[in-house]
Amino acid sequence: MSKGGTIATSRDAPLFAWLGPIGRYAAFGTEDYPRQVRRRLTIVNVMAFLIAVFSAIYAIMFAFYGADKYFSLIVANLLLVAVALLAPLAHRFNDIAAALIIAAAEFIALFFFVWALGRDSGIQINYIIAAAVAYAIYGLTHLRIVVAVIAIGLALHVAAWFAFPPERALIAADPGLLANLYVSSAVTTFCIIALIVGYAFTVADKARAEADALLGNILPEPIAERLKDKPGERVADSVSDASILFSDLVGFTELAQELGAVRTVDLLDEIVTEFDKLAAAHGVEKIKTIGDGYMAVCGVSREQPDHLPRLARMALRLPGLVERLSSTHGVVLKIRIGIAGGPVMAGVIGADKFSYDVWGETVNLASRLESHGLPGEIQVSEAVMRALQDRFVFEPRGPVKVKGIGQIETWLLKAERQA
Repeated sequence: MSKGGTIATSRDAPLFAWLGPIGRYAAFGTEDYPRQVRRRLTIVNVMAFLIAVFSAIYAIMFAFYGADKYFSLIVANLLLVAVALLAPLAHRFNDIAAALIIAAAEFIALFFFVWALGRDSGIQINYIIAAAVAYAIYGLTHLRIVVAVIAIGLALHVAAWFAFPPERALIAADPGLLANLYVSSAVTTFCIIALIVGYAFTVADKARAEADALLGNILPEPIAERLKDKPGERVADSVSDASILFSDLVGFTELAQELGAVRTVDLLDEIVTEFDKLAAAHGVEKIKTIGDGYMAVCGVSREQPDHLPRLARMALRLPGLVERLSSTHGVVLKIRIGIAGGPVMAGVIGADKFSYDVWGETVNLASRLESHGLPGEIQVSEAVMRALQDRFVFEPRGPVKVKGIGQIETWLLKAERQA
């Protein structure tokens, strides 16, 4: 269990695990935080690592131009390396301690470098990075700190420009060194800002894709698109002709008590998953599952002139599928199916946990046809039989007394006629 009550999963693997030791360093100290915080702390660790690498390179460069002359700058860069590499240890205190340490060390070091070499070194350009990086390493939950860091970075950038003209530099640096420092500062600033902005857009696009995928799992695709195009619009439709299927696993409640929770969930998950695959293959839309009950429709959210044959073909596959899965799991299950066709109403209901549902007499009839049906059979209404009798084989069941409707003639769908 992590801080904030979030349980770590395989999806939360370190972002930079593929980098080996560097990836492990990037994830150091982040394990006990929620996913979103871990992502931000990983960025802090990566920034710390980059600061250490570049500071080490600057120390080598200063030594190349003259270890004695630039001794103080070499020492400052090495200290910055140590602070950056050790900063992730501060994650044990809270989620911003390391970022504050890095910001303070970097701001002080940059000001010292400009003081020593003058503004012609261009080192003060690095302060601009704070405008982009602050959001990534502190997050919007610490907006005041973000604003403070950006404001301090801007103030130090402007102060360094006006306070340290070339003639006031403590060290008369070589022109070649100054040129290298200016170019490297500019390149570093541009690259880091580009990376941070690119990362932000990547995360935003990924979050949007995940949200779209989640919405697509909850709602039929045409309905999801309507909600995205017009979020405030009420989705309420009247459909003059559609088909409805209800199914139920006979004896599943009693079987579940014998199997226990784990085996029951495994079995039901596999059955529903296979039902979903069949629905998708036939252009049918699942509306919901209630326990071991399954409701699907066709021709509701989108116009499908052949909605009834589609649903009938799917229904014919279900008994065999349930028999096969029952055999695999060593249990005995039969499915009971009811199909009706006619006018329905559909819409999205709810606000926080919304759902897409279908209502009307046709829905009630399909439900009753299922509940009054026979195990292993597909019971349909007279209207369905008449609409499909040229393409499918039916067997009359005779009159059935249906609760809430009365006595009606029903048929059992047996097979599709061969062309």
